[in-house]
Amino acid sequence: MYNQMVVYLADAAVTDRIFHALADSTRRDIIARVLVGGHSVTELAANYTMSFAAVQKHVAVLHDAGLVAKERRGREQLVTVRIESVTEAAVILDAWQEIWRGRISRMDDLLAGHTSDT
Repeated sequence: MYNQMVVYLADAAVTDRIFHALADSTRRDIIARVLVGGHSVTELAANYTMSFAAVQKHVAVLHDAGLVAKERRGREQLVTVRIESVTEAAVILDAWQEIWRGRISRMDDLLAGHTSDT
């Protein structure tokens, strides 16, 4: 039996927001940059050819998904990663990988003429 409980521990809406946010390459790049250390939105925007407003929108999607935190520092907003949300995504993916490995193992057993019940 696979570890179904781990896969369903996370709230579906939260999981959807996390994976939607991570589906975009710019947002994944922003996460990679803020994993190293906090950056202001202005500093982040300097790395992209898109407008400042577009970068702000990407940061807002990451924030709404709980992947980053924003902290006001004077006129700037400092963006930092919320590692617990990144870890939650990893836990979900690991659980799905465990399920898949279990299925492959059972197929290997069947192909070898064995069953996993013996």
